[in-house]
Amino acid sequence: MFDSNGPDLRVRGTAQQLFEKYLQLGRDATGTGDRILAEAYFQHAEHYFRILNAMNQAAEKSQQERTERQQQRQRAYEDRREPRGERSEEEQPSQEQDAEHNAERSSEDDQDHRTAEVEAD
Repeated sequence: MFDSNGPDLRVRGTAQQLFEKYLQLGRDATGTGDRILAEAYFQHAEHYFRILNAMNQAAEKSQQERTERQQQRQRAYEDRREPRGERSEEEQPSQEQDAEHNAERSSEDDQDHRTAEVEAD
């Protein structure tokens, strides 16, 4: 929301509303033959037009960054969900790594079970 002190009035609204209002006031002043006042209104309209452009560019950039982050997360998710059978030998976990992983999970499950028993008491 903007407060604007125009050449002979005070206007309040969004950048879009102020742009449209000053543009219309400029046209009206042109129609009445007051070229000086019309130019002043058109200059105010141009000011809010530039603000609108800057806001739109910032919104587009933000949307683009959001889309890129979402695509990166989606790719990372898909990479994690890739079936083991499609991995190359270099990417395959060794039997030792599998055993370590299973031991860690078993240890975590035991800890969760003990915690649940303590909470139940």
